[in-house]
Amino acid sequence: MKTQRLTSLSLGLLTLTVLPLAAACGSEKDSGGSQTVGTGSGTADVTGVHWTVDDLTVDGKKSDAPASAWLKIAKNGEVSGNLGCNGFGAKATVDGDEIALGQFLSTDMACESMGFENTLTKALKDGTLTAKGTETAKDAQQLTLTTKTGDTIHLTEEKAAALYGTKWTITTLGATSDGNSDSAAVSPLPSGADAYLVLDQKKGTVSGKAGCNNVSADATVSDGTITFGSPSTTRRMCDGSLMEAEKTLLGLFDGKATYKIDHRSMTLTSADGATVSATAAD
Repeated sequence: MKTQRLTSLSLGLLTLTVLPLAAACGSEKDSGGSQTVGTGSGTADVTGVHWTVDDLTVDGKKSDAPASAWLKIAKNGEVSGNLGCNGFGAKATVDGDEIALGQFLSTDMACESMGFENTLTKALKDGTLTAKGTETAKDAQQLTLTTKTGDTIHLTEEKAAALYGTKWTITTLGATSDGNSDSAAVSPLPSGADAYLVLDQKKGTVSGKAGCNNVSADATVSDGTITFGSPSTTRRMCDGSLMEAEKTLLGLFDGKATYKIDHRSMTLTSADGATVSATAAD
C-alpha cells in the first residue's frame, strides 16, 4: 500500500522566486510576464509552460522518464511538478540562462520503482542548472537543463487540452445526495468500464461512452458551464458495477454542469454536487 505525507509544508503553499533575466542572455515578454532563456531560434519560455520530462542522461547513460514526470513554473512564481512518483516544489533563482533550485520539498510516497526519481532529484538539486531552449517542427518548445557536471535533463512543452474535440476519459465519479460536493464519495471507475466524452463545437453535441453503453446528446457551452440535453443511449446490459457507474455519469445529462480544465484534466460538477473527473486521452 502506498503512503503519502508532506516532508515540510503543503505543496500548494510552495512558491518559486524568479529573478529578472539578464538582458544579454534572455528577455522578459510583455504578455503575462513570461520569462525566456536563450536567444534567436534557441529560445524557450521558462514560466507558464507545462514541461514534460522526456529523459535524463547521467554519466553518459540515458534513461527515459516515466509519463508522470513533469515540471511547471507558473507566471506568478509558483512551481509544481512530479518526479515520476512524488510531487515536488522548490524555490529558485533565474539569472540569465542559469536556474538554481533551493528549498526543494517533495511528498514521501513509496512506489515500486524509485530509480529514475532519485536520479532526477539529485540532478535538480545539484547546484546551478544551465538552460537552453529550442523549438520543434510542431511548434512545441523544448528545454535542456544541464548540471555543472554535464548531466542533462530534456523537457518538452505539453500543450493544454482543448474542451472541444478532445477525448475526455472519465477517471472518477463522485455522487452526493445532499447537494454538497464536499461530501461526495469519489470513486474510480470499476474495472472494465469504458467511459469518455467528446464535445463537438460545430454540431453542438456530446458523444461517447457512459461505462457500458454509447451515449449522445445536445450540449451547449456558455460561461464555464455545459448544458447537457436528454441522453440517447444503446441498450446493452453489463456487469452491475458498470451499470451503477453508468447511472452516475448519466446523471450529468438533462441539466447544467460547471466545468473546469486544468491543463489536461477536467472536472464536471452538476447542480446537485455530483462530480466527474476526466483526463485528456493521448
